[in-house]
Amino acid sequence: MTAPMTATGATGARPVPPGLGSPLARTVRLGLLRIGYEVRAYFRQGDTVFFTFLFPVVMLTIFSVSFSEASFEQTADGDDITAAWFFLPAMLAAGVLLSGLQNLAIDIAAEKSNGTLKRLAGSPLPVVSYFIGKIGQSVVTGVLQAVILLLLAFTVFQVPLPEEPARWGDFAWMFLLGVITSAILGIALSAVPRSGASATAVVIPITLVLQFISGVYLRFSDLPDWLQSVASIFPLKWMAQGMRSVFLPDELVVLEQNESWDEPGIALALAVWLVAGLILTRLTFRWIRRDS
Repeated sequence: MTAPMTATGATGARPVPPGLGSPLARTVRLGLLRIGYEVRAYFRQGDTVFFTFLFPVVMLTIFSVSFSEASFEQTADGDDITAAWFFLPAMLAAGVLLSGLQNLAIDIAAEKSNGTLKRLAGSPLPVVSYFIGKIGQSVVTGVLQAVILLLLAFTVFQVPLPEEPARWGDFAWMFLLGVITSAILGIALSAVPRSGASATAVVIPITLVLQFISGVYLRFSDLPDWLQSVASIFPLKWMAQGMRSVFLPDELVVLEQNESWDEPGIALALAVWLVAGLILTRLTFRWIRRDS
């Protein structure tokens, strides 16, 4: 009598009982189990934790301390907007991008290179379950990162957080849509590096340039109009704008393009990139590189 098939302990899946139910239920269950494995594996990688999970926290701290005496803008009541207050939305948006796009693009490229995906190709793990695990990892780590950023800003740098439930509702859908879109794009981008060793050199410059042109490290309104238009093509600009609409006073909307937070535009831009990412992933993702 043969033993039950497994998705191999080396890749984190548990034994698959023969009576698991419908294929859809099996796929979802394996995907949810995979999330736990992916999160544990993520936090075991010190360099990944620093450059994706803690990096926005470190940058918020540096900006807040370095410009502690500066006032970036003023509220309608005449209160100064501190560096920590001003940069908090940008760091939240950057964290979404790093947790999704940068992390998954590098991670999956490395798994292709070291043979992990080849082993998974011969296991019972459906590709959709694998994607659920990766996207779930991005959501879980992104939420933890956002909580740390918000706690740091509120407790250490006295940044006032929104009191209106509607703003937190906006934050929830913008964050969730942003991190899922970033994760899907990260899966698609993982097809670009030729090897796991080159993945960092390929992916990090892309995310770094996007951060500079999308109003993360520089005030977006200070960028040339043509560069603002270029940034508007990419999702990070919209995620940063959405976070500013939640955490900055309404009067600062004059610093945005067209002097509007444009929530429908944010939703549309991210939805378009989500669909584009799904199409690219469908066309490019392989368990094994074609040139292997």
